[in-house]
Amino acid sequence: MPDAEVMLLRQLALPGPAEALLQQLIEQIAWRQEEIELWGKRYLQPRLIAWHGDVGRSYRYSGLALEPQPWTPLLQALRHAVETACGDVFNSVLLNYYRNGRDSMGMHSDDEPELGEQPLIASLSLGEPRNLIFKHKRISTLAPVQVPLPSGSLLLMKGDTQRYWKHGIAKSNRPLGPRVNLTFRQIL
Repeated sequence: MPDAEVMLLRQLALPGPAEALLQQLIEQIAWRQEEIELWGKRYLQPRLIAWHGDVGRSYRYSGLALEPQPWTPLLQALRHAVETACGDVFNSVLLNYYRNGRDSMGMHSDDEPELGEQPLIASLSLGEPRNLIFKHKRISTLAPVQVPLPSGSLLLMKGDTQRYWKHGIAKSNRPLGPRVNLTFRQIL
Protein backbone atom coordinates (compact mmCIF):
# COMPACT_ATOMS: atom_id res chain seq x y z
CA MET A 1 0.00 0.00 0.00
CA PRO A 2 1.62 3.28 -1.05
CA ASP A 3 1.74 6.05 1.59
CA ALA A 4 1.13 3.52 4.38
CA GLU A 5 2.88 1.38 6.96
CA VAL A 6 0.57 -1.52 7.73
CA MET A 7 1.72 -4.82 9.20
CA LEU A 8 -0.26 -7.90 10.20
CA LEU A 9 0.85 -10.41 12.82
CA ARG A 10 -1.48 -13.33 12.20
CA GLN A 11 -1.24 -14.68 15.76
CA LEU A 12 -0.29 -12.60 18.78
CA ALA A 13 1.02 -14.43 21.86
CA LEU A 14 -2.07 -13.98 24.05
CA PRO A 15 -2.51 -14.49 27.81
CA GLY A 16 -5.08 -17.24 27.14
CA PRO A 17 -7.18 -18.84 24.38
CA ALA A 18 -8.69 -16.22 22.04
CA GLU A 19 -12.23 -17.60 22.44
CA ALA A 20 -12.04 -17.42 26.26
CA LEU A 21 -10.64 -13.87 26.11
CA LEU A 22 -13.46 -12.84 23.77
CA GLN A 23 -16.10 -14.19 26.19
CA GLN A 24 -14.47 -12.48 29.16
CA LEU A 25 -14.43 -9.13 27.35
CA ILE A 26 -18.07 -9.46 26.27
CA GLU A 27 -19.09 -10.23 29.86
CA GLN A 28 -16.77 -7.87 31.80
CA ILE A 29 -16.74 -4.64 29.78
CA ALA A 30 -19.43 -1.97 30.29
CA TRP A 31 -20.42 -1.70 26.62
CA ARG A 32 -22.24 1.39 25.31
CA GLN A 33 -23.93 2.32 22.07
CA GLU A 34 -23.14 5.97 21.46
CA GLU A 35 -24.76 8.53 19.22
CA ILE A 36 -22.29 10.13 16.81
CA GLU A 37 -22.50 13.10 14.48
CA LEU A 38 -21.76 12.64 10.78
CA TRP A 39 -22.30 15.35 8.21
CA GLY A 40 -24.47 17.32 10.66
CA LYS A 41 -26.77 14.40 11.51
CA ARG A 42 -26.90 12.19 14.61
CA TYR A 43 -26.78 8.38 14.33
CA LEU A 44 -26.43 5.46 16.74
CA GLN A 45 -23.11 3.73 16.16
CA PRO A 46 -23.66 0.33 14.49
CA ARG A 47 -21.67 -1.49 17.18
CA LEU A 48 -20.96 -1.20 20.92
CA ILE A 49 -17.90 0.56 22.28
CA ALA A 50 -15.89 1.13 25.46
CA TRP A 51 -12.97 3.48 26.17
CA HIS A 52 -10.36 2.52 28.78
CA GLY A 53 -7.06 4.12 29.63
CA ASP A 54 -4.88 6.13 31.94
CA VAL A 55 -6.52 8.91 33.95
CA GLY A 56 -6.94 12.09 31.91
CA ARG A 57 -6.63 10.40 28.50
CA SER A 58 -9.96 11.51 27.05
CA TYR A 59 -10.67 11.03 23.36
CA ARG A 60 -12.90 12.92 20.91
CA TYR A 61 -14.23 11.76 17.55
CA SER A 62 -17.43 12.28 15.52
CA GLY A 63 -18.92 14.59 18.15
CA LEU A 64 -18.21 12.15 21.02
CA ALA A 65 -16.14 12.99 24.09
CA LEU A 66 -15.02 9.82 25.87
CA GLU A 67 -13.57 9.78 29.37
CA PRO A 68 -11.54 6.65 30.09
CA GLN A 69 -12.72 3.85 32.31
CA PRO A 70 -9.90 2.31 34.38
CA TRP A 71 -7.80 -0.53 33.02
CA THR A 72 -9.14 -3.93 34.04
CA PRO A 73 -6.71 -6.77 34.81
CA LEU A 74 -7.66 -8.43 31.51
CA LEU A 75 -7.11 -5.23 29.52
CA GLN A 76 -3.76 -4.75 31.29
CA ALA A 77 -2.70 -8.27 30.27
CA LEU A 78 -3.77 -7.68 26.65
CA ARG A 79 -2.00 -4.31 26.60
CA HIS A 80 1.19 -5.99 27.83
CA ALA A 81 0.98 -8.61 25.05
CA VAL A 82 0.45 -5.89 22.41
CA GLU A 83 3.24 -3.67 23.78
CA THR A 84 5.64 -6.63 23.82
CA ALA A 85 4.87 -7.38 20.16
CA CYS A 86 5.08 -3.71 19.09
CA GLY A 87 7.98 -2.55 21.20
CA ASP A 88 5.92 0.55 22.01
CA VAL A 89 3.68 1.72 24.87
CA PHE A 90 -0.01 2.62 24.86
CA ASN A 91 -2.03 4.62 27.38
CA SER A 92 -5.54 3.90 26.08
CA VAL A 93 -7.69 1.45 24.17
CA LEU A 94 -10.93 1.81 22.21
CA LEU A 95 -12.89 -1.44 22.21
CA ASN A 96 -15.44 -2.20 19.50
CA TYR A 97 -17.93 -5.03 19.95
CA TYR A 98 -19.43 -6.33 16.70
CA ARG A 99 -22.35 -8.47 17.87
CA ASN A 100 -23.11 -9.92 14.43
CA GLY A 101 -22.67 -9.22 10.72
CA ARG A 102 -24.99 -6.20 10.82
CA ASP A 103 -22.56 -4.32 13.09
CA SER A 104 -19.98 -2.29 11.21
CA MET A 105 -17.50 0.60 11.24
CA GLY A 106 -17.76 3.32 8.61
CA MET A 107 -14.78 4.41 6.55
CA HIS A 108 -12.63 6.76 8.63
CA SER A 109 -9.09 7.74 9.59
CA ASP A 110 -7.77 7.84 13.13
CA ASP A 111 -6.40 11.35 12.64
CA GLU A 112 -7.65 13.26 15.68
CA PRO A 113 -5.13 15.83 17.02
CA GLU A 114 -4.65 14.01 20.35
CA LEU A 115 -3.18 11.04 18.43
CA GLY A 116 -0.31 13.11 16.99
CA GLU A 117 1.00 13.52 13.44
CA GLN A 118 1.83 9.88 12.78
CA PRO A 119 -0.15 7.76 15.23
CA LEU A 120 0.58 4.12 15.92
CA ILE A 121 -2.65 2.14 16.16
CA ALA A 122 -2.35 -1.48 17.30
CA SER A 123 -5.55 -3.35 16.50
CA LEU A 124 -6.15 -6.72 18.21
CA SER A 125 -8.99 -8.88 16.84
CA LEU A 126 -10.78 -11.58 18.81
CA GLY A 127 -13.70 -13.67 17.58
CA GLU A 128 -15.32 -13.84 14.15
CA PRO A 129 -12.86 -12.95 11.37
CA ARG A 130 -13.79 -9.80 9.44
CA ASN A 131 -12.11 -7.90 6.60
CA LEU A 132 -10.69 -4.44 7.25
CA ILE A 133 -11.12 -2.41 4.07
CA PHE A 134 -8.61 0.31 3.19
CA LYS A 135 -9.28 3.07 0.62
CA HIS A 136 -6.74 5.71 -0.38
CA LYS A 137 -8.00 9.25 0.25
CA ARG A 138 -6.41 10.89 -2.79
CA ILE A 139 -5.61 8.26 -5.43
CA SER A 140 -9.03 7.12 -6.67
CA THR A 141 -7.49 4.71 -9.19
CA LEU A 142 -6.11 2.53 -6.39
CA ALA A 143 -8.37 -0.43 -5.72
CA PRO A 144 -9.54 -0.87 -2.12
CA VAL A 145 -7.40 -3.28 -0.10
CA GLN A 146 -9.09 -5.92 2.04
CA VAL A 147 -7.13 -7.34 4.96
CA PRO A 148 -8.63 -10.42 6.66
CA LEU A 149 -8.33 -10.14 10.46
CA PRO A 150 -8.37 -13.62 12.03
CA SER A 151 -9.03 -14.10 15.73
CA GLY A 152 -5.86 -13.43 17.71
CA SER A 153 -4.30 -11.26 15.00
CA LEU A 154 -2.64 -7.88 15.56
CA LEU A 155 -2.73 -5.23 12.84
CA LEU A 156 -0.36 -2.25 13.14
CA MET A 157 -1.03 1.02 11.34
CA LYS A 158 1.65 3.69 11.65
CA GLY A 159 3.54 6.44 9.82
CA ASP A 160 1.40 8.29 7.26
CA THR A 161 -1.29 5.59 7.07
CA GLN A 162 -3.97 7.73 8.76
CA ARG A 163 -3.06 10.76 6.64
CA TYR A 164 -3.56 8.99 3.30
CA TRP A 165 -5.92 6.08 3.95
CA LYS A 166 -9.38 5.46 5.38
CA HIS A 167 -10.38 2.09 6.81
CA GLY A 168 -13.58 0.40 7.92
CA ILE A 169 -15.52 -2.83 8.51
CA ALA A 170 -18.49 -3.41 6.20
CA LYS A 171 -21.84 -4.91 7.17
CA SER A 172 -22.42 -8.51 6.10
CA ASN A 173 -25.59 -10.34 5.14
CA ARG A 174 -23.97 -13.61 6.20
CA PRO A 175 -24.67 -14.79 9.74
CA LEU A 176 -21.54 -13.95 11.72
CA GLY A 177 -20.60 -14.55 15.32
CA PRO A 178 -19.35 -11.89 17.76
CA ARG A 179 -16.05 -10.06 17.36
CA VAL A 180 -14.23 -7.68 19.70
CA ASN A 181 -11.58 -5.38 18.34
CA LEU A 182 -9.24 -3.52 20.68
CA THR A 183 -7.41 -0.53 19.18
CA PHE A 184 -4.54 0.45 21.44
CA ARG A 185 -3.33 4.05 21.13
CA GLN A 186 -1.10 6.68 22.67
CA ILE A 187 -3.14 9.78 23.55
CA LEU A 188 -0.81 12.77 23.74
